[in-house]
Amino acid sequence: MQERVLVIDDDDGMARLMRLQLERAGYAVQTAACGAAGLRLAQEWQPHLILLDILMPDMHGWMVYQELRKFTDAPVCFITALGEDQHVFQGLDLGADDYIVKPFSYKELLTRVRAALHRSRRAAQEPPLEIGPVRVDPRTHRVWRKGRPIHLTPTEFRLLLALARQAGQVVSREELVRQVWGSDYEGKRESLKLYILYLRRKLEDDPTRPRLLVSKRGVGYQLVAPDDEESQ
Repeated sequence: MQERVLVIDDDDGMARLMRLQLERAGYAVQTAACGAAGLRLAQEWQPHLILLDILMPDMHGWMVYQELRKFTDAPVCFITALGEDQHVFQGLDLGADDYIVKPFSYKELLTRVRAALHRSRRAAQEPPLEIGPVRVDPRTHRVWRKGRPIHLTPTEFRLLLALARQAGQVVSREELVRQVWGSDYEGKRESLKLYILYLRRKLEDDPTRPRLLVSKRGVGYQLVAPDDEESQ
């Protein structure tokens, strides 16, 4: 089945170029020049992936994203000239699958699109993961601790899922940053440390003495069942 990609961007030249590039790569593509039109087309066409601009005349991309999430679970990648860290983190914390800063190359666009669609397919087929008292469901983005639901932000969930998929193994800081923030944000180690702290506050009995999400000095982090814990 041909995968469908919806481009929502008021820059007509950019939208037409992305459509041409993606169609050459084998995707079915539709474009919308404003947020309202994009929302209507997303409901009617049910795309597998949405590429969403932020700066549009009728409604900004942040609002469009929130409206999309009321009726579709399709991955959304922001495509925008807003490249400051605060905007990147805002987009990812909303729950966007990726954040692509303009201008970008044809190769980068295809790489990001393929990766986003691959992650979506993988999550749709992946069973829940259980690590000690924690249960993580990639399909519904839900998390439980000792049978009770735990609310995580989208960024916290991406980080926990990356660790859960390699439970019992030490995952390097670089790999975690790449999976959570993307290939352009490999220097965001301080952000990683902050989100590790957030997760510990929600998952550990005593966040100051973590037994589930442990640090491996100079290497990275490891998610373990407490009985399998190794000393930090």
